[in-house]
Amino acid sequence: MTAPAGPGPRVVIADDQDLVRTGFRMILTARGIDVVGVAADGVEAVAAVRRLRPDVVLLDIRMPNMDGLEAARRILAEVPDCRVIMLTTFDLDSYVYAALAVGASGFLLKDVTPAHLAAAVRLVGTGDALLSPSITRRLVERCAPAAARPTAGHRELAALTPREREVLTLLGHGRSNAELAAELTLSEATVKTHVARIFAKLSLRDRAQAVVLAYETGLVTPGSP
Repeated sequence: MTAPAGPGPRVVIADDQDLVRTGFRMILTARGIDVVGVAADGVEAVAAVRRLRPDVVLLDIRMPNMDGLEAARRILAEVPDCRVIMLTTFDLDSYVYAALAVGASGFLLKDVTPAHLAAAVRLVGTGDALLSPSITRRLVERCAPAAARPTAGHRELAALTPREREVLTLLGHGRSNAELAAELTLSEATVKTHVARIFAKLSLRDRAQAVVLAYETGLVTPGSP
């Protein structure tokens, strides 16, 4: 058995079911990931993150006292470097779209395999998104509000160059860096620079959130090619 490479991220688990909290904690601990705290509802989750400053929070969407969506909003506002993974029993819960919009890095079903759970926590802990852009696009098309805000109404987009706007539109369609490079006749290094600048200008965490923004601002519309 190969030992995990390097120290794992520090994690808080928030779920109102003790069995889920205990099971996930055992799985992650056995794989070298440090679970620094647990919480039984959204209020406890926010307090735990404020106190412990973890790298990643596993956050149940449906909890008493404060649901996972409101907890995610507060956590990401107070501790912007923290990464949030939403836990759900539904693969396309409407709350998941809203969670992505406030900055969550993805979601997991509660029946996730132990290996997938650990891999997802490590991936998000590195700053990457758990959902691929293509999956995010399908999620957004199903759950996003029908009427997108006019592009001109989103003042942050005015900071983008025409090329960056083009790249963001293609990100909204779920393109990978390699696909962007081929379509725009650019090197992948140049594409990565454009993507990094877009994220910085628009305060985006990852590609999943870029897809959400592209839809919300009307750069991309459901069903567009």
